[in-house]
Amino acid sequence: MIEQIEKYYENYEEEGRLSVTKSGQVEFLTTMRYIEKYLVPNSKVLEIGAATGLYSRTIADMGYKVEALELVEHNIQIFKEAMTPEQDITITQGNALDLSMYDDNQFDITLLFGPLYHLYTDEDKHKALSEAIRVTKPGGVMFAAYCISDGSIVDTGFQRQSFDIKDYIERGKINPDTFDTFSEPEDIFELVRKQDIDRLMADYETERLHYVGTDMLTKLMRDTIDAMDDETFALYLRYHYAICEREDMVGVTHHSLDIVRKNI
Repeated sequence: MIEQIEKYYENYEEEGRLSVTKSGQVEFLTTMRYIEKYLVPNSKVLEIGAATGLYSRTIADMGYKVEALELVEHNIQIFKEAMTPEQDITITQGNALDLSMYDDNQFDITLLFGPLYHLYTDEDKHKALSEAIRVTKPGGVMFAAYCISDGSIVDTGFQRQSFDIKDYIERGKINPDTFDTFSEPEDIFELVRKQDIDRLMADYETERLHYVGTDMLTKLMRDTIDAMDDETFALYLRYHYAICEREDMVGVTHHSLDIVRKNI
């Protein structure tokens, strides 16, 4: 599985996905908007699955010390090349399933971005979540990002036709009645629904602060958004922020963010 993930990211420009186009920026801007809600002076921040470091570098630019953990060597090299001397970031190569290099109750904010995209069993998901929660201080906040199945089916399947939905049904990867998805390591990405996330989090002593659709309708209208002038884009962002936690709409998102506070 690790080799498949490494090969994927060696041929994919992850940072550009979040920074180059207006439609790509929506997920990044939304995520940062929520991170900023919980940053306080002297916050200690850990980003697990830091990729090429866009979030870590942005938080460091705000004056915070960041510990960044990343699995893929290719991403780490890009991360290091993009850093500036002023950024207080420690980069460690490692796996989200084992954070033994970090003590319990160490971080005010823990960002679990990326790893849950690539974990296919409840056992592994629980390992990653348990480790992220373990290293978070009581009262601290943990952010977990997920890929959501319905947004992927509509955008990547029906609209862009990057995969054949009929073929996926025939191969048992999509339920023909409920359209639940069943991912395997060869698919690279694990797709879930909110009820799957709720079930995973039921085992932890946490309080949900926000459940956010970080891109919502954006992927379905990327060409329209990319063509917007700055004023119209700012208006679209206002609309997006107004709906990104609405329970009647969050299922359409492509990516989601579960934000919880550690109780004990």
